[in-house]
Amino acid sequence: MKRILLTLLVIASHKGVAQLNAINDTIVLSRPQAEALFLEKNISLISEKLNIDIADAQVIQAKLWPNPTLTIGEINLWNNATAQQLPPLWGNFGTTSQVTAELEQLVQTAGKRKKMIAMEKVGVDIAKEYFKTFLRNLKIEFRANLTELQYNQAQQSIYKKQLSSMQTLLKAYGNQVKQGNVGKGEYIRLKATELQFLKEIADLQKDNNALQKELKVLMNLPATNYIKLTDDGFVPDNKNIDNINLGNLLASAVENRPDMKVLKLGNDYNDNKYKYEKAMRTPDVTLGVSYDRGASLMNDFVGVGFSLDLPFFNRNQGNIKAAKLAIDQGKLLAEEKTITIQSEVLQSYENLLVTKKLYDSIEADYEGDLDKLLEAYRKNFLQKNTSMLEYLDFVDAYLDNKTILLNSKMDLNKNLEELRYISGQEIN
Repeated sequence: MKRILLTLLVIASHKGVAQLNAINDTIVLSRPQAEALFLEKNISLISEKLNIDIADAQVIQAKLWPNPTLTIGEINLWNNATAQQLPPLWGNFGTTSQVTAELEQLVQTAGKRKKMIAMEKVGVDIAKEYFKTFLRNLKIEFRANLTELQYNQAQQSIYKKQLSSMQTLLKAYGNQVKQGNVGKGEYIRLKATELQFLKEIADLQKDNNALQKELKVLMNLPATNYIKLTDDGFVPDNKNIDNINLGNLLASAVENRPDMKVLKLGNDYNDNKYKYEKAMRTPDVTLGVSYDRGASLMNDFVGVGFSLDLPFFNRNQGNIKAAKLAIDQGKLLAEEKTITIQSEVLQSYENLLVTKKLYDSIEADYEGDLDKLLEAYRKNFLQKNTSMLEYLDFVDAYLDNKTILLNSKMDLNKNLEELRYISGQEIN
């Protein structure tokens, strides 16, 4: 029985370790690698792209001719005493059978079919720009999550390093307390700081978990993966920011931003719709061939004919006027959109310059000096040359400054991404 229980415990422990390893299946990615996965595997992008194929199918449908109509009628399955004798259909059958048949084909006039095809082709271009807009919105969300995760990882690294240092101090102080060389109050103060670090790390890990969830969905990764990003790309290259030409950016945004293109294509669609509605004033013609057996002046009568609406009352006046007003409305919206885009680009560019100015004001070796100074404070504290209060105050100041430095890097990254989004252009 003891052997069986021992065996079960070993199996359970191995199973638990395997499950833990499965959950912590770490995948290390750079920003370009993460974005490549996102573009390749994101389910929403794949689904949205199908709208282009749907629009292409509508063009195919617009090119098709209307089906002809076949009508069979006046078939008598019986006869009465007044029935006239007709030649039999075959053998002796059908001497009193009557039947009519008519074949009709609608012929669209005034180039309606061609104009409908033109409208649907614009619809394809609109679907493509909608896809670009969707990709643009999803991309800024994805990149923001990448930046947040890099920031979170850096914050956790800072706090874990301070936690490790604090736990080393606690171990040394614990021994001193046991020997009666140090008061327990100082030990408790250090313990409180350790608890504070543990709380910060726990909060950061919760944020990390939320970012993990979002990124795994966006990259279509297994839920058991754990994403770790490299530091590359967290801080943009300042040379690229300095080389930004605001004039070119404004012109490019108005010309190439997907939502502006959708508006312009909407105006093209309205132009084609106006032409189509004008063409609808001209009635379509239905051509027909009819056959009549036994119900006219001659047997087996074959005749041709046509039908069309007489445009006395309805000449599509309302739809034509609505289409013309839609053109005027589209021009006004395009003017407003141009001003909006230019204002957004200018504001985003100025925000980037403000953030860059703050980032540039920080000396290149400041962060390294800060780390060295913290280590000096730590050594002085261990050698009793610095009081606990002074040491802990500097640790707080150090963490605040580290956070400011990280925030300046993250803000620079986010402001550049915002300018990319607003301008609709990939600024390297």
